[in-house]
Amino acid sequence: MSEDVQESGLTAAELEKIVLAKLDDDKAEDIVSIDLTDKSSVADRMVVASGRSHRHVGALADHLLRALKDAGFGRARVEGLPHCDWVLIDAGDLIVHLFRPEVRQFYNIEKIWAVDSPHRAGAN
Repeated sequence: MSEDVQESGLTAAELEKIVLAKLDDDKAEDIVSIDLTDKSSVADRMVVASGRSHRHVGALADHLLRALKDAGFGRARVEGLPHCDWVLIDAGDLIVHLFRPEVRQFYNIEKIWAVDSPHRAGAN
C-alpha cells in the first residue's frame, strides 16, 4: 500500500517528502521517519519530530497543514493543537507526531514502532 495513490493524487512517499522538507525548513529537531509497512494497517509511514516549545510545535503543525493543503491534501485530521505538547496529524497513509522534547521522551513512540533502528531523516 506504500505506493498507493491518495485521493489527492499523492503517494505516501510524496506526502512524506513534503512533510520531511517542511519540517527541515522549519527547524524541527530529531526528525525520524519510520516504515510501518507490514507493521500496521493504519498507515504506511510515520514521521516523528520535536519542537523546542509549545509555540514551535504549534507553528510546525500549522505549517505542515498548509503545505499538505497546498499540495492538494487538505483533509488531514489533527489532534492536540490547543495544548501543543503532542500534535498528531493524520494524512492517510502518513501519520505525523510532533512533540515537545520532554513529552516525546516520556512516550518514546519510536521504540514502540521501530523494532529495527529507525531511519534518521534529518540532523538535529
